[in-house]
Amino acid sequence: MSQNKCRICGSAFFKAPLIRMENMPGSAQNFPDADSLGNDKGIDLEVCQCPGCGIVQLSNDPVPYYREVIRAAAFSEEMKQFRLQQFEQFAHRYSLENKKIIEIGCGCGEYLSLMKNFVPQAYGLEYSTVSVNICKDSGLKVQQGYIDAEKFLIHDAPFNAFFILNFLEHLPDINTVLRGIAHNLTDDAVGLIEVPNFDMILRKNLFSEFISDHLFYFTEETLSSVLAVNGFHVLECKAVWHDYLLSAVVRKRCPVDISDFSGFQSKLKDELHEFIGRYKEVAIWGAGHQALTVLSLAGLSGKIKYVVDSASFKQNKYTPASHIPIVAPEMLRTNKVDAVIIMAAAYSDEIAGFLMNNYSKQIAIAILRDYGLEKIN
Repeated sequence: MSQNKCRICGSAFFKAPLIRMENMPGSAQNFPDADSLGNDKGIDLEVCQCPGCGIVQLSNDPVPYYREVIRAAAFSEEMKQFRLQQFEQFAHRYSLENKKIIEIGCGCGEYLSLMKNFVPQAYGLEYSTVSVNICKDSGLKVQQGYIDAEKFLIHDAPFNAFFILNFLEHLPDINTVLRGIAHNLTDDAVGLIEVPNFDMILRKNLFSEFISDHLFYFTEETLSSVLAVNGFHVLECKAVWHDYLLSAVVRKRCPVDISDFSGFQSKLKDELHEFIGRYKEVAIWGAGHQALTVLSLAGLSGKIKYVVDSASFKQNKYTPASHIPIVAPEMLRTNKVDAVIIMAAAYSDEIAGFLMNNYSKQIAIAILRDYGLEKIN
């Protein structure tokens, strides 16, 4: 069934395909022989683009064998030397020599056997049973399978690194595969991903690069974006191998460490309570989001007389959660306080100057800074 929506973000394709190519090969593998030639028929390829994420892709169904990695029986000496140098640099750069790495879609182990020279604990995942047996006969650690769920579990996980070379563009559900890979990685894991370079295809008008096996056609921008939305921070993305390939190095994205927030929150709470404890009546200037958060987290409800804010639509109302009345600046003249704590971010110094020039010099003023509470007078 023809696809009419983006496989990555779900947006409908642009109304018209970028190009329609008639009587194209149904696949780049399984060539017909003399006996089956009469049954071989060409297909029409439609190359479409998503207006949402921008990724170019075929509307056609994937080829039946898309889960399998099929590489030429041998690759050139130049390619072998390129991979050896690339793998050595990758392993050294990220200190992988004594760690575990997995190739997703390892075929018959062509690249896995090279990576093993630099990362002895090299593993593979491959769908084809025949290819898996070839790998095992060669002494490679390969599991039969295909990542079809985000919680898919690979034997010997978690891994410190992964690589997936010229396979991603074949897969109809890239989101699931990438998230499934991430599920089997350590928190600091890195990865190497390569796909055909659509930037070069566009630049050189290589219409012959469109084939039913390749569902996706990535530029540097769209490859980076699909990796990013699926849990990876892109460390670099560049063209390699005579510009034919896009090579991306990624790191698994982990939650931002905000453990220091708790300590700073406790420190600020103590400073505020100590300052407020010196005075009989204290006001806060500022009913912005920062002030509202501090009022609640520092437990200032019942300790502040009122909150001053110059925005008329906030006046005569109450702060959410802490329930402190919000008043106009004029209240400082008619219902005086002993101290004011300014919580107005970038406007704080301006307000401090206004207070010192227009109100009693007896009012103590402090400003909430990013490092804590600063006494002004």
